Amino acid sequence: MKSAARDGERDCGGAGRERGMVKPYGPSPTHPRPTAEYHRGRRPGPSAPTVRPGRAGLRRGEPVTDTDQPASGGPRARRPEEGRQGILMGRVRGVPIYVGFSWFLVAALITWFFGSQLERLFPDLGAVRYLLSLFFAVAFYGSVLIHELAHTVAALRFGLPVRRIRLQFLGGVSEIERESPTPGREFWLAFVGPLLSLVLAGIFALGLLAVDAGTVPGVLLAALMLSNLIVAVFNLLPGLPLDGGRMLRAVVWKLSGRPMTGTVAAAWSGRALAIVVLVGFPLATHAGGLAERESMTGVDSVMDGLLAAVLAAVIWTGAGNGLRMARLREHLPALSARALTRRAVPAPPELPLSEALRRANDAGARALVVVEPDGTPSALVREAGIAEVPEHRRPWVPIGTLARELTDGMRVPADLGGEELLDHLRAVPATEYLVVEPTGEIYGVLSTADVEHAFVSAMTRRGR
Repeated sequence: MKSAARDGERDCGGAGRERGMVKPYGPSPTHPRPTAEYHRGRRPGPSAPTVRPGRAGLRRGEPVTDTDQPASGGPRARRPEEGRQGILMGRVRGVPIYVGFSWFLVAALITWFFGSQLERLFPDLGAVRYLLSLFFAVAFYGSVLIHELAHTVAALRFGLPVRRIRLQFLGGVSEIERESPTPGREFWLAFVGPLLSLVLAGIFALGLLAVDAGTVPGVLLAALMLSNLIVAVFNLLPGLPLDGGRMLRAVVWKLSGRPMTGTVAAAWSGRALAIVVLVGFPLATHAGGLAERESMTGVDSVMDGLLAAVLAAVIWTGAGNGLRMARLREHLPALSARALTRRAVPAPPELPLSEALRRANDAGARALVVVEPDGTPSALVREAGIAEVPEHRRPWVPIGTLARELTDGMRVPADLGGEELLDHLRAVPATEYLVVEPTGEIYGVLSTADVEHAFVSAMTRRGR
């Protein structure tokens, strides 16, 4: 079975999405920075700051401050957090593959459960049965990895970036960071995973023809065939966050012409599916055990109920996350670098912080850009750095000591917006970015906090 993910994570991290066994999406927005203001057509010298109007500018006299903290509940800019994802096992076509720590718990449970079955079938195996069971657990998750690689390779072929693959609790997740542009690609991208699982089930079935079904190899091959068949069938169920739910979304999207309509249909189908699993799974396992009712115990019933509850919760939550992420994406076009840019003033690196703040407040600006003698911007003064300097020390602290040097990734085109803006910010984590016109002229500074605030505001309005 597939495991639930993110996006929404999101690194609300970007507005990303996840493919795989039971998984919600996760795009994760990103990070903005303060804006610098210049008059069009000329560069002001450091001693004569000028200001370009910006929607996010403060009123005249409002001090420049910053806590460097993102607004709660919105997209959060983060640096790579590979250590939190588990153990990095390698990369395929540049996509990192992580094994989550929860996988070891599940592998241990599979080893124990399958080992007890081998003991019943082959009592003479002794402790070797647990080695064979561990081999089965690893082989099963290897099959899950192939399932996820199918999603990943298809996404890369369609030009969709994949953040990572994770093997974890209930299966695997391929974190695809963008929506498919067409319903046809959406359908194929979802279908390739279960298709590969069916192919693997067929390969293991063919292997059974070469061995005696009553032998240890025969039991292992049969178990791998059955597990891959279950993975394929389960993921083809028509409800988010399963692959079948993505396929249903693609079909409704194609028929209605609106991706949001497809998402709503697939999300509610997923919630209905969660209820069916919660009620139907224990009933089905009980019915299947009628012939051996004397072997059924209260513990078996409790375990069936717990498993059904976990699966239902994962599906219900994933369906809700998928719906929320779709609504989020509807608001992404409103995130515009130009609209969110802060006013800023240029200043030389040796200028005292107190004087720089005075100029910014007089100009109604909220950001400071360090410039060279010829007016070329070279760094952005960090708002967090300003907040750390006590007021009585500001006359003796040059702004250059509080600035972060500009890199190519910290220059954001003013016309960038929506998911492209988030992708750009996510690629180079920072708290401030320099916004530039297509001509290269300075427009201002973009703050991560402003992007997050706009994001949260849009979602709040949508929820009313």
